[in-house]
Amino acid sequence: MRIQNALISVFHKDGLGPIVDALNAAGTTLYSTGGTQAFIEERGISVERVEDLTSYPSILGGRVKTLHPKVFGGILSRRENESDRSQMEEFDIPYFDLVIVDLYPFEATLASGASETDVIEKIDIGGISLIRAAAKNFKDCWIISNRNQYIEALSILQGEHGATLDVRKKYALEAFDESSNYDTAIYRYFAGDRLDLKISNRTRQTLRYGENPHQEAAFYGNIDDALEQIHGKALSYNNLLDIDATVSLIKEFEDTTIAIIKHNNACGLATRSTLEQAWDDALAGDSVSAFGGVIASNRTIDSATALKMNSLFFEVLMAPGFDEDALVILKSKKNRVLLIMKDFKVPEYSVRSVLNGTLVQARDQKTESIEDMTTVTDLSPTEEQFQDLLFAAKICKHTKSNTIVLAKGGQLLGSGTGQTSRVDALNQAIEKAGRFNFSLEGAAMASDAFFPFPDCVEIAKNAGISCVVQPGGSIRDKESIEFCNRHKMTMVTTGIRHFKH
Repeated sequence: MRIQNALISVFHKDGLGPIVDALNAAGTTLYSTGGTQAFIEERGISVERVEDLTSYPSILGGRVKTLHPKVFGGILSRRENESDRSQMEEFDIPYFDLVIVDLYPFEATLASGASETDVIEKIDIGGISLIRAAAKNFKDCWIISNRNQYIEALSILQGEHGATLDVRKKYALEAFDESSNYDTAIYRYFAGDRLDLKISNRTRQTLRYGENPHQEAAFYGNIDDALEQIHGKALSYNNLLDIDATVSLIKEFEDTTIAIIKHNNACGLATRSTLEQAWDDALAGDSVSAFGGVIASNRTIDSATALKMNSLFFEVLMAPGFDEDALVILKSKKNRVLLIMKDFKVPEYSVRSVLNGTLVQARDQKTESIEDMTTVTDLSPTEEQFQDLLFAAKICKHTKSNTIVLAKGGQLLGSGTGQTSRVDALNQAIEKAGRFNFSLEGAAMASDAFFPFPDCVEIAKNAGISCVVQPGGSIRDKESIEFCNRHKMTMVTTGIRHFKH
């Protein structure tokens, strides 16, 4: 494909010079506007003004300068269409074989904290139209829509075959990706907090496979905004699911805490005065399930804790930082993934595909405080019991339903996860606590949803559990409350359900 005429109008000029020089050397006639025209002329290269082509000046402070039939006709004309050729000749319109256009930096302007007036002015009209027109007519026109393409595009220009049809189609795809992402960012700006689904993400990371080796998988997004990987193998699909669950859970705790996650559920978690103690007691919660798990700390990993962690096989360890001595220890396993957690903004909604559509919901961002807890029994929890209830409720929120969480003294003692009945979940939690030699005498129990019958509090009492937190709202709440009263147990309700499917 010989490029006889090229239209160039860009916001970002960096990297453009070599392409302009190559086009000029090839005898291409260049058309341009405003700042890009000045940029080309400063290189000593002749350039045709778009205003001379259209016989119309740039107006409205530059808002309108390329929106003209002679510009879009030159881009959209079909070379093999006799009617198109006739009209091009009648109106003396040049064929544009190449369009180099980028877009006003809307997202960067928004991120800078600029005023609404400045943000609105960065909504590109002419640029987006030129990009879409050239991409639509890729059979006859090559669109370069982003400065990140310049190096490859220059190589194509200087290559033996030039911009082949396959090349032009590939760049058209990238152009529509550009316009899709741009329009999505603008939509999100106008939508504000409205719960609506508009997703466009141009950063794609291919993963080794999905949940199983026979499934393809990819991550769309910039994971570097959330985590910095400093060691280990590439993250997998399952790693990312567990990492997401672990980050969400560890963010609930302010005191020194370590959480161990397996298959999206906490199998160990403890809050202690030192990180080493937190590790010991988190691991004690279920040292079997911790094997191959994902670990998170909300404190910098020190060498003493790292030395103990190093004896366990685990997939991923996340923390705000790592002491140098700790890194030496932890990097001894070459595939072990070490991540630094960053302070990033979590999306306000979650998305998952179902049937032939998509479910969207606001994230569960409610974490109970003491003020949310209403005592419904004759006895009120002690201060110590309230703390245990708060601790258990935080873990319960992040555990698959149906779930029961048992805890005491800032330590997870046992949990029942993803069960088909609440009784099964409680029995699983009790059995697990016993298997790891925990006494449940005086422990707290948290339930993600209400008790439809008093059977759970009856089982809990027999296990030694003394205080309970649940949402309440069952028509038979009274039966569970009366049982607690008869057996000197305390119960609080929150009115907040935490189903997690």
